[in-house]
Order: sequence, then C-alpha cells, then structure tokens
Amino acid sequence: MKELISAALEARKNSYSPYSGYSVGAAVLCKDGSIFTGCNIENASYGATMCAERTALFSAVAAGHRDFEAIAIVGGKADETDLPYPCGICRQVLSEFCGRDFRVIVARSTHDFEEHTLGDLLPYSFSL
Repeated sequence: MKELISAALEARKNSYSPYSGYSVGAAVLCKDGSIFTGCNIENASYGATMCAERTALFSAVAAGHRDFEAIAIVGGKADETDLPYPCGICRQVLSEFCGRDFRVIVARSTHDFEEHTLGDLLPYSFSL
C-alpha cells in the first residue's frame, strides 16, 4: 500500500484547485499491477470539476483496464493532509467497475492511513 499511497501523493502535486484550495491525488491499482494516477481539476463552473478518483479510474479504463484491486486517495489544504473520503459521485463511479470488496485507502501519509471496502462506503449502490 505504501507504493500506491506514494503515487497518490505524487499525483496530488499536479492538482489544479484554485477555488477550494483542497488538493487531491489518487492512484488506482489494477489487478495486473499497473497503477494509474489522477488529481482533482477544478473549474470556475463547479459542475465541470473532476475529482482525482475519477481522473485516475477513467485513465485506467481509457487504457483498456477493467479489473481493479484498490485505490489510494490523499488530499487537503496547502501542505496539510486530511483523510479524504471519496464523494458520492466517485463512490458510485467506482461501483461501476469495482466490487464490494474493492479496497479504498484514505491517507495522510504512507504511515497514517485507513483502509475500507467500497461496500462499507457505499452499501446500497445503484446498478443495473
């Protein structure tokens, strides 16, 4: 998990968050060992903002990946890091591609993190 959290911390450096000042980085681990990263990208039209989790997942899907094992998420204001739980939209998008046992790691650092399952974070997901 340390490698995945480190990748999310590195991705956070690319965050474009001039409106909230809340920078987020995410790294998704594919079952084949590939890691895809993403950061949040804000927009003056808030609805056009993209979360780090979806940026990472969509990058993986665009590269042909569909089997995922875990995601690490880091974020916070300036040099601080909170435990940044994924928003409802991100939880729902993750549920489109990941099972209930998919691991969601929210971290302040490689030594300070919590691990949850997607099923715990979104017990009643919408699916077809």
